Amino acid sequence: MALLHPSVPPGGLLRRLPLRQILMVLPVVAVGVWVGLHWPLIVSGGRQLLTADRSWLLAAVAATGLGWVAVSFTRQGTVLERLPAGRLLATQFAAGAANHLLPAGLGAGAVNLRFLRRCGLPLSRSSASLALYLLAESVGRVVLLVVLLTAFPRALRLDGLVPDGTGPALALTAGAVLAAVALALFAVRPLRRLVRDFLRVALTEARGLHTRPARALALWGGSLAFPALQAAGLVTVALALHVPVPAVHVAIAYLAASVAAAAVPTPGGIGSVDAALVIALVTAGASVAVATSAVLGFRIITVWLPLVPGALVLGHLVRRKVV
Repeated sequence: MALLHPSVPPGGLLRRLPLRQILMVLPVVAVGVWVGLHWPLIVSGGRQLLTADRSWLLAAVAATGLGWVAVSFTRQGTVLERLPAGRLLATQFAAGAANHLLPAGLGAGAVNLRFLRRCGLPLSRSSASLALYLLAESVGRVVLLVVLLTAFPRALRLDGLVPDGTGPALALTAGAVLAAVALALFAVRPLRRLVRDFLRVALTEARGLHTRPARALALWGGSLAFPALQAAGLVTVALALHVPVPAVHVAIAYLAASVAAAAVPTPGGIGSVDAALVIALVTAGASVAVATSAVLGFRIITVWLPLVPGALVLGHLVRRKVV
């Protein structure tokens, strides 16, 4: 039987492991596995981009970069304290990589929660900040979609985003989930108390933030700018590939697809958003082949190119104890 070294006390072996170094390398390894699994799609989309207009592709890259700035403003708008701007921006870039490895924004949420805790915010307020961000980002996306559809009502057939016959099933699923949540809150007193305390903290934070014009502007301005910049990224990729669909119709297709795909959480929206985007572009007037090429090009610029640098930044932030 193997014996522990005399200088290592019982239970001390785990403490001697380089956990921080392991956590620093883990994002890069995860991204490498992810890239390997999606390599055929990356190659296919890359071939399409080789024949695209490079000036429009550079515009797509610029829109993607500005998207991280918009997210940083929104995150700052969810807390009263002033966050370190450089670290906040770097955290959003790193969170983008983490977000593509876990579904429903869990990766970005975990990174930002750790960042806020490192900035000195208690867990209750950090959690309230994340909830407010998700609410503001969802509201901003829906508001933009409604405004554009009001101005261009013939730009898109929204019923094309959901396959025939799935509407009742989705409605029943949503109703069952809501009923299960309500039953759990009614039956489990500790859970009900936890939710009540969380809502009290969240509402207090939201009221305080809206008494500060700068915070309210950062919150709602960023939440509108981020989906607008993402839509602009798809528009510029479509222009680079000469997709025969008006730019505003492409923007509406992106917003509608991202809202519809929110019902099917996947890592970074990959899969659900992609399928909804192709369908939305087809209903807007593009062929299936052209729509697929545009979506693949959009994914390469917004997801695959920043993925490895984002993982490296995340590892660096872990090593520097920023997150």
